[in-house]
Amino acid sequence: MLCAHNCDLIAVMMQHPEKVSVPVYTAVDREIFLRAIYPRRSPAVLRGVSLGPCLDKWTVDYLREKGGDREVKVHVSPVPQMDFLRKNFLYRTLPFDVFVQRAAETKHSDFFISEEESYYLRSLGDDPRRDPADLRKQFPGLTEDFSIPEFFEPEQFFSCVFRISSCGLQLWTHYDVMDNLLAQVSGRKRVVLYSPRDAEHLYLSGDKSEVLDIDSPDLKQYPKFAKARRYECVLEPGDLLFIPALWFHNTLALQFGIGVNVFWRHLKAESYDKKDPYGNKDPVAAARAMQVLERALHALGELPPDYRDFYARRMVLRIQSCAYSPEPEVAAQGCSPTETLTASDTETSLPSSQISHQD
Repeated sequence: MLCAHNCDLIAVMMQHPEKVSVPVYTAVDREIFLRAIYPRRSPAVLRGVSLGPCLDKWTVDYLREKGGDREVKVHVSPVPQMDFLRKNFLYRTLPFDVFVQRAAETKHSDFFISEEESYYLRSLGDDPRRDPADLRKQFPGLTEDFSIPEFFEPEQFFSCVFRISSCGLQLWTHYDVMDNLLAQVSGRKRVVLYSPRDAEHLYLSGDKSEVLDIDSPDLKQYPKFAKARRYECVLEPGDLLFIPALWFHNTLALQFGIGVNVFWRHLKAESYDKKDPYGNKDPVAAARAMQVLERALHALGELPPDYRDFYARRMVLRIQSCAYSPEPEVAAQGCSPTETLTASDTETSLPSSQISHQD
């Protein structure tokens, strides 16, 4: 059952006829994922992959018992639509068992802001300033319940993030610099994604979009946002969502939700900032390039306006000719089933015998 925050969700979703459904694949194993899905570098829902007994075990009572009174730092917001840029939420520390109970409630007898406040946990490492999150270390009592999909090499593993959210909670649109799998263990979750190629339409502030309300955006303030192609899926318990690095994503909990994010380094280890326990800093080379850009902009500022405009345009053309990738030959929208490895916008089974190897 949908919570009160999202009782009109169907009507809202119907307002976006231009959205592209994220393809759903079944019967996916490691070989099929690596040969037929992963190289496409686009989101995919993987259905039927074994996640372990967590799907049956992780009830509110079970989590409260296993997690106990371990203290966790959580987000508390007076409204379900969380805004990282404007910080419309508080950070508070609660015993884990108390937090789980509150997150599962729709109204609270004990609260920080209001009886309808929303809760969100993004687990942290033992030393949040240094250690990436790892479910197996922070919640050892749950380790045997969740099976990390073996879709990457063990040495590529970066973090395993435990997430719990109140019904109706919506997280801001952002991107990550590592590939990840979002495992939906309990509850249903809507995920909206945007291609990295639409970055110019998303009004970025760092790694986050300034457009908070993606369902009813203020197009007077953000006119370019209308050009961004919206990819969308609804995750059911047991689903995995492959989110390639740099793909923007926005999540909405349609029910009280429990999930796990598994991030891995798909680039060489030295590509990443070693002092980044959250895994969201730009790659080292990209950070250097941005620093050079800032120096270039400072130099352009010394020119008269007409010269500044002219040389800025030349720089943009140079970047486009040298750094932009060509448009993909097959767009995600409008492909025939055979062009998308028999993937439709609904559900597709990909037996390994039907997948040609890409050597």
